[in-house]
Amino acid sequence: MSARARIVGWMLVVVGIALAVAVSVTWSTLLARLDHRMDLELGNEVEKLRRYAASAHDPQSGQPLADVEDLMIGYLQLNAPDRWETFFSILDGKAHKISAVPPPVRLDTDERLVARMARATRVERHEMETSKGTVHYAVIPVSVSGDPRRGHFVVAHFYDRNRDDIVDAVGVLGLSALAAMALAGAAGWLVAGQVLSPVRLVRQTAEQISDSSDLTRRLDVPGDDDVAALASTFNHMLDRLEQAFVVQRHFMDDAGHELRTPITVIRGHLELMSDDPDDRAETLALVTDELDRMNRIVDDLLTLAKAEQPGFLALDNVELADLTVSVVAKARALGDRQWRVDEVAEARLPADRHRLTQALMQLVANAVRHTADGDVIAVGSAVRDGRVELWVRDSGPGVAPAERERIFGRFVRGAGRTGAHDGAGLGLAIVRSIAQAHGGTVQATEAPGGGACFVMSLPLWELWRLS
Repeated sequence: MSARARIVGWMLVVVGIALAVAVSVTWSTLLARLDHRMDLELGNEVEKLRRYAASAHDPQSGQPLADVEDLMIGYLQLNAPDRWETFFSILDGKAHKISAVPPPVRLDTDERLVARMARATRVERHEMETSKGTVHYAVIPVSVSGDPRRGHFVVAHFYDRNRDDIVDAVGVLGLSALAAMALAGAAGWLVAGQVLSPVRLVRQTAEQISDSSDLTRRLDVPGDDDVAALASTFNHMLDRLEQAFVVQRHFMDDAGHELRTPITVIRGHLELMSDDPDDRAETLALVTDELDRMNRIVDDLLTLAKAEQPGFLALDNVELADLTVSVVAKARALGDRQWRVDEVAEARLPADRHRLTQALMQLVANAVRHTADGDVIAVGSAVRDGRVELWVRDSGPGVAPAERERIFGRFVRGAGRTGAHDGAGLGLAIVRSIAQAHGGTVQATEAPGGGACFVMSLPLWELWRLS
């Protein structure tokens, strides 16, 4: 069963239970009120007869009535019964007169019942079953001073006929409840379809992605409810998956492209290696060098892959002055150059000290490869226009304007190398990845006086001036 059907089904169950409880409570309440009304009406008829007997007068003489028969006839003429109600009188144990409105069933024709009623010496209330249902009745003894005859006045209510009205009303209420449930079910089906349409879209998109591996598809669900939030979360998940697949594909492409050559070189030399000790030593040295190169390539590729994943940075408060000086101290071992510190920023920046050091050392190593002994390589840091700038400049041949953007690509090697070891062309790509991970940029410019200058510009998310 679909989610839509389950939602509508449970909604109808809840609504049905609520309506059933409402109808049941209504039925019980109306029946209780009917019972109470029957009791009140019987009591009211007793009081009305008493008031009439106390005030009744003979219309000819103007004297109080002295005849029990005249008293009951006068009351029957004066007081008409309500719907599903009947009055009749008993005189000396025999049925006497009955109200003009014909009742559903004649009670005064039942001699045994009349005889039993005629034995009442006080007001009595009873109920009985007839062919027309239950009847509630009251027997009121009537006597007049000076008249030895015994009279009884009977008030009867046909309870089931009154209850039939309630049954009809509750039946209409029940049918209305069923119609309301049908309308609620139809409306719920439409609303559930609209509400769940984004969920179906998520499922369909997931199926299409599973079938075609197309991670570029996205959901467009307007609004700010939970379903729209689900679609937004799904889109973010697709963004992460797409980026992860791109990183994986780049890693596989780069690894396959760059590692194929050293593997071929190693295989070729091992296949041609002879038993000559000198040849074996030369081959082992070459193989070791190629394996070291492969290890560096793998490390660089892993760094680039990690740069596009969460958790690449471990942020800390980095003192820029200490970072600048420590990089120059480490760089001195890379070559015989004129090492300088241009400027230091007396500030702290929330950043990953290890990654910033790695980026600056890559720039320094790149500068060493493009300069000769005695050339100048300088490192500096400063806060300018609300941003932190870290740079490495040299007095080498510089970078041609047409190459200043291209050299930050993967496996791109610049011209004019003077170092002894060629890299894989991943160093500047790593520098750009580290800068972008910090929300910054890196660019190559021309250094004052000639040469290359590589500048990392990082945003100042937070900055604490040193006191």
